[in-house]
Amino acid sequence: CVDQFGVADNMTERLAALACLVNSPFTDEAQEALKRFAERFSEDPIVMDQWFSVQAAAVVPSGLERVTHLLEHPAFSIKNPNKVRAVIGAFSMQNTPNFHAEDGSGYAFLADKVIELDALNPQIAARIISPLTRWQRYDLHHQELMLVQLKRIKNSGELSADLFEVLEKSLV
Repeated sequence: CVDQFGVADNMTERLAALACLVNSPFTDEAQEALKRFAERFSEDPIVMDQWFSVQAAAVVPSGLERVTHLLEHPAFSIKNPNKVRAVIGAFSMQNTPNFHAEDGSGYAFLADKVIELDALNPQIAARIISPLTRWQRYDLHHQELMLVQLKRIKNSGELSADLFEVLEKSLV
């Protein structure tokens, strides 16, 4: 992967190599590849969205911790819908083991972000909540954890019409 990352002559190969490195036990090589990628493409926000997504979707231990750090990156803005989808969306929709953690921490994280986003961009909040709205597809333990977060969002205060509608349909 390190070699492929170094010789890749197109974005598809470069991102695939980066994803393999990031999904391996986090090594110095992966850290270096992430750094080189960010340095090279820091001026291209669309490519940086891919950089964020690759990391947020990495199915290695401490995935939620990594995502929390990504939210603090200077290139991330909670006010930018593409960045939200790249980090929060990739984590909750593509990072199954970390999002569906047995302790419910992935669900609580998403609920926190949905509440925050609803005040900034109700449409993105209503879209990004979708992994929680599929609670009926999971075992009873995960259903209960997801429902707790959906109810917490619903009771968090004044909700936008967009988010309220999604919650109402989900909790029926």
